[in-house]
Amino acid sequence: MTSCQANLASTLSLWVALALTLSAHSLPGAERNAARGASRFGYPPVLPDARAETYKTIGQTNLQLYIFAPADHAATNCRPAIVFFFGGGWTSGSPQQFAQQCRYFASRGMVAMTADYRVASRHGAKPAQCVADAKSAIRWVRQNAARLGIDPNRIVAAGGSAGGHLAGSIAVIPGLDEPGEDTSVSAVPNAAVLFNPVLVLAPLEGNDFGRLASRLTVERLGVEPRMVSPAHHVKAGDPPIIVFHGKADTTVPFSTSEVFAAKMKAAGNRCELVGFDGQEHGFFNYGREANRFFRETLTKADQFLASLGYLTGPPRVEEFLKP
Repeated sequence: MTSCQANLASTLSLWVALALTLSAHSLPGAERNAARGASRFGYPPVLPDARAETYKTIGQTNLQLYIFAPADHAATNCRPAIVFFFGGGWTSGSPQQFAQQCRYFASRGMVAMTADYRVASRHGAKPAQCVADAKSAIRWVRQNAARLGIDPNRIVAAGGSAGGHLAGSIAVIPGLDEPGEDTSVSAVPNAAVLFNPVLVLAPLEGNDFGRLASRLTVERLGVEPRMVSPAHHVKAGDPPIIVFHGKADTTVPFSTSEVFAAKMKAAGNRCELVGFDGQEHGFFNYGREANRFFRETLTKADQFLASLGYLTGPPRVEEFLKP
């Protein structure tokens, strides 16, 4: 057993509640903390500078993407796009969480979007359905790329916590598509940017999670746990990913991202893991600690996307944050 795997086994109990209990009325500690962090972003979101478009309808529910376009954007453009998925333990949360990140990337020339998706408190959804919604969102963007002025081969998925799980899942996990969708249109993003993501939801080879593993059930997750565990689906050819994670996170421990990054690299994929000493869950959000870590994560995300050819020139975070 490697040191990373041992750390993962010993710390799983601190965050397993996040992935196990999806009731909005009986949240355990870890998920309750995640939901509280997301609750400060209002729902429904108020985003007057974004254009809302419905990407999926389930029953009476219209799921929307809130689109922030560059000031000089035209449908004839072929710009890279980024789609953010909010956190909240798959139970609550709001697309408003990543509005400032969207505004920044729009100022850098990308078409930036923040997506709504089904959650337990509003729709009785389970993580498998959340993943299906995220796949639908990316597929819709790719299907509508010409109309939206987007390059269908430069679409980035991004998200934090449970939203990081969604972005990571659609990058590496096959299947879990919404029935009836045109799966000839790929739902796999071309890159991913993850913030304190949930990337391990089932035992890994060399680890014995004992009774904890027995609590990761189909009933709670919507499918067999391995099916929604990104670390179990890493393979050669997965898109490049950057992961930001607080090393003091007790909701989703840093060691889980270490395991994922190690598996990505072993498969020959690009995966950058950026750890932040002393930082807990949600440290990256706009408005925290005078935006110190919002600045740092956004700057590094900018540099990562520039290295892929999605952005040009140096980051402009400081300019963006000026009054």
